[in-house]
Amino acid sequence: MYDDILIPTDASPGAEEAISEAIELAALTDATVHALYVVDTTNYPTLPDGKWATVEEALEGEGKRAVDAIADRAADAGLDAVTAVETGTPHKEILDYAETNDVDLVVMGTHGQTGIDKVLLGSVTENVLRESDQSVLVKNIGDRE
Repeated sequence: MYDDILIPTDASPGAEEAISEAIELAALTDATVHALYVVDTTNYPTLPDGKWATVEEALEGEGKRAVDAIADRAADAGLDAVTAVETGTPHKEILDYAETNDVDLVVMGTHGQTGIDKVLLGSVTENVLRESDQSVLVKNIGDRE
């Protein structure tokens, strides 16, 4: 059913739920896990080039740690894993990666924002859902009481 499952991560603690779900699904289908972290260039438009290089390096290091952790979990489940750290607009990079790597399913989390927060902040997950040619499984990772 699924040969390649993409897990985009933002390295947040909440993303753990989506990662767990994706690893379980990959184990059921013996799929290759693709772990992707995108260094979001849209978050730092006013930084001078010298400062951006420092921030970008730190974010790339965070991304490498995040995708390596997913790859380790995939290996523990007996699965093959591929990792990537890209730079750009998150939803565009996720869509490009999924298409380029023939991904069957994208598994990602959402914080479930609604109302004005959603309008003002936008949603990477929503953009992927709206524009993806691949199936997308969304795990709600919002705060729960």
